[in-house]
Formats: sequence, C-alpha cells, structure tokens
Amino acid sequence: MISKKIVLRFPPKLVDKPIVYKLVKDFDLVFNILRARVTPKEEGELVIELKGNKEKYAQGMKYLKELGVKIQPLSQDVTRDEERCTHCGACITICPTGAFYMDKNTMQVIFDTAKCIACELCVKGCPPRAMKVKL
Repeated sequence: MISKKIVLRFPPKLVDKPIVYKLVKDFDLVFNILRARVTPKEEGELVIELKGNKEKYAQGMKYLKELGVKIQPLSQDVTRDEERCTHCGACITICPTGAFYMDKNTMQVIFDTAKCIACELCVKGCPPRAMKVKL
C-alpha cells in the first residue's frame, strides 16, 4: 500500500474530464482532495492524497502523464527559504494543519512538509516572505 500527496496541474483541454473518477475506477485508488482550483476552459490544479496498491498507483501516474497532466510531489510545491526565515512564528498561528511548530529547545520554527496541504496561507502571512510556491 502506498499513500502520497501530490499536486496535479491540468491543461485547459482536461479540466472538464472525469480524471479522478478514472483513477478510482480503473486503478482502484482511494483519494482525498486537499485543495482544488479549477477555472473552466483555462486551467486546473488539484492537491490530492492518493492511496492504493503500489503497482496500480504507478499505472495511475502513467495514465496522468500520458494525458498531459503535470504531477509534482506536494512537498515540492511549498518551500521555505531558510535564509529569509526569521522564525517569527507567524506561520504557526495561520497554518490549519499544524505543519509549522516551534522547537522549544532551539526556538526555531519547524516546517513539516508531510502535514502541508499547500493552502498557501503561510505564503501570504509570512512577514519576511520566506515561504514560496513553486509553479
């Protein structure tokens, strides 16, 4: 069994297609939509957690790539520029998933990418602009 959080970016021609349905039906994958942004006839972005058999997961990813869907691990979508981060803690208070927390020993803010759902609240709320979204 495999479980991964990924970002799917759909070209305009695919935003109205039942792609997630096909991942479930043909590849027996279980999904949890963490965030979705769809602009009809323009673009689509889906942050999703997929779970299933490792082989079926690989087949599902191959299917998406063949369609022209760009796939990126969620951990690569939101990043922190360590040089810019002042460890002020503003991100801790606005993160809905607890992806940020203060290490009580070092008083440094820790970013746990496994908990991140790429909601981008930290990007908007970071005073030194240390949080970035890769497009």
